[in-house]
Amino acid sequence: MKRISIIVLLLITYFGAAQDTLVISKEEVLQRIVEENLQAKIAEKDFLSARADYRQSNAVYLPQISVSHTAISTTNPLMAFGSKLNQEILTQADFNPALLNDPVRTENFATQIDVLQPILNFDGLLERRAAKLKSEAMALQTERTKEYLTLEGAKAYMQLQLSYQAVSTLEKAKETLEAHYTIVQDYFDQGMVQKSDVLKVEVKLNEVTNQLAFAQSGIKNISDYLGFLLNEKGKRYVPTEELLVKAPENQADITFSESRKDIQALQKAMDARHKMYQSSKMSFMPRLNAFANYQMYDDQLFQTGAKGYLVGAQLSWDVFKGYQNIGKKQKAKMEYQKASIEKEHYVSKSQMEFNSTQRTLVDAYNKVELFRLAKEQAQEVYRITQDRYRQGLERSADVLEAQTELMAKELSYSQALFEYNFTQHYLEFLTK
Repeated sequence: MKRISIIVLLLITYFGAAQDTLVISKEEVLQRIVEENLQAKIAEKDFLSARADYRQSNAVYLPQISVSHTAISTTNPLMAFGSKLNQEILTQADFNPALLNDPVRTENFATQIDVLQPILNFDGLLERRAAKLKSEAMALQTERTKEYLTLEGAKAYMQLQLSYQAVSTLEKAKETLEAHYTIVQDYFDQGMVQKSDVLKVEVKLNEVTNQLAFAQSGIKNISDYLGFLLNEKGKRYVPTEELLVKAPENQADITFSESRKDIQALQKAMDARHKMYQSSKMSFMPRLNAFANYQMYDDQLFQTGAKGYLVGAQLSWDVFKGYQNIGKKQKAKMEYQKASIEKEHYVSKSQMEFNSTQRTLVDAYNKVELFRLAKEQAQEVYRITQDRYRQGLERSADVLEAQTELMAKELSYSQALFEYNFTQHYLEFLTK
C-alpha cells in the first residue's frame, strides 16, 4: 500500500510539472505578445481615448438639443402674471390692480425644447483638426508600442534559448567531470596520483554544479518574464529551436528613414500643436451661432395648452478677456516650438543610435566568428589533452584546465550568438 501511494504521488508530480511546462516557438511568442500583452492593451485604450476626444469635436458641426420640463407655484406678482400670459388664459379681470399686486397662487408647467446650431466657429474647426491629428498620432504610437513589445519578446525568447544552451553546456561539463573524477579516484586508490589531484577535481565539480544551479534559476527567471510579456503566469517555457546564428543582411540595403511610426507620430503631434496655435489666434475672431426653442405651457402637469417658439442668431466676439486669450496664444506658440525641437532632437538621436547599432552589428558578427574559432580550438586542445592523459603524458590538472577553457569558450560563443542575433533584431526595429 505504501508503494502504491508513492507511485501515485510521483505520477501527480509528473503530470503537474508537465502542465506547467509549455513548449513554444518564437513565432508563437511574437504573435501572442501583440494580442495578450497588457502594455499593448493599454496603448490601444489610449488610442481609443484619443479617438473619443476627436469624436467630441463633432460638436463644431452638429446641433445641441435639450428638453426640459419645469413646474412652479408662485404668488409673485410678475411671475404669476407672466405665467398666465404664457398659458394664454389672461382675462380682463386679471388686470384688476388688486389682483396684479396681490395675486392668488398660480401654477405653471413649462416644457421647452432648445436647439443650438453652430454656424461659424474658426477656433473650434482648428481644434477639431488638432484632435484628429492627435488621434492619428496615438494610432501610430500604438503600433510602435506593439513593435517594441515584439522586439522585447524576441529578446526574451533568445535569452531563454541562451539559458537552455548554458544549462546543456554545464550539464555536459558536469557529466565529463564526474567521469573524470571516477577515473582519478581509481588512480588514487591504486596509488598512481596524489590526494590533491582528487581534491582539484572535486572543487571543479562543485563549481560547475553551482554554475548549473544558477543557470537553471535563470531559466525560471526568463520564463517568468516571458510569462509577464504574454500575460500568462506560472509557466515554464521551453524553446522549440536552439540559438543559431542569424544570416547577416546586406548593410547597404539597411538605411535610416523618418517614415518610422514613432517619428511619424511625433510629426502628427507637432502638427496638432500647430493647429492649436492657429486655433488660439482664431479665438479673436467672432463666432456665429443659430438658436431656437419651442415652449409649451399649461396649469396642469405635462399638458400643452399654449405653445410658442423663438428663433434667432447670435454673433459674439470676445474683444478682451483679461489677457486670457493672449496668454493662451503665447502658450500654444511655445508648445508648438517645443514639439518641433523635440522632434528634431528625437530624429537626431535615432539617427545616431542607428549608426551605432550598425557598427555594433559588425563587431558582434566578428565576435561570433572569433568565439567560434576559439571554441573549435578549445575542443581540439581538450581532445588532445585527454588522449595524452590516458597515455600518462599529461597531468589531471591539465585536463581540468583544458575542460574549463572549453566550457568557457562554449558559453562565450552562445553569448556572442545572442548578442549578434539581438543586435540584428534591434537594427530591424530601428529601421521599421
